Amino acid sequence: MHDRIRQQIRSLAPRVTQAEAIAAFQRGVWRALSANPLRSVAAAYVPFRLYEVEIVNGGKRSVSFFAADAVIGSLDLYEFDHLPAGEELVTVESSNSPIPQLDEERSLQLLEDKVQRAVFQAGFFRVRGLAVRARRLPIDVHVPYWLGFFGSGERVHLRVMDAVRRQMEGAKARALFEDWLIGTPAHPPAIAAVPDATSFPGQPRG
Repeated sequence: MHDRIRQQIRSLAPRVTQAEAIAAFQRGVWRALSANPLRSVAAAYVPFRLYEVEIVNGGKRSVSFFAADAVIGSLDLYEFDHLPAGEELVTVESSNSPIPQLDEERSLQLLEDKVQRAVFQAGFFRVRGLAVRARRLPIDVHVPYWLGFFGSGERVHLRVMDAVRRQMEGAKARALFEDWLIGTPAHPPAIAAVPDATSFPGQPRG
């Protein structure tokens, strides 16, 4: 048996428990349209890099904090009005964490591009003299996700839930985790089998 290396991870505090994740996976629209049962769930943590971002638009200056995923750079940004601290962060020990793949320069470029697009989308006709300048902070955090494994036999389908935003993720997050799982077949993630409905507390009935 091969084991992943467990490490201490500083993570944003999750807002979805394992019980709530299982219930959400089992009652989702995708589940209702599929005959595939939920086989197991796993908590996983994606590394994000923190940035201080200055936005100048129409002569007005604002500063925000953003976190961008360090694996593929395509996941949605996290925006904060202050650096996460205190009860907003937790330290966990886990082996379920993809390794950062993006170099620092590319990560910074992707972040600035995303912030610029967000400003344009918020009000194209109010954009004047836009400038976006990001500064990498010497702080990293992880974002917790729940992975739901559906299927029977050897065929498995994956669903992903953001455990902070409390929402199901789409193709980008699913591709990130699928690539991670396929890339390390000798070291499967630590997963939890789904309990029987009669013994699982909080399980929706009917």
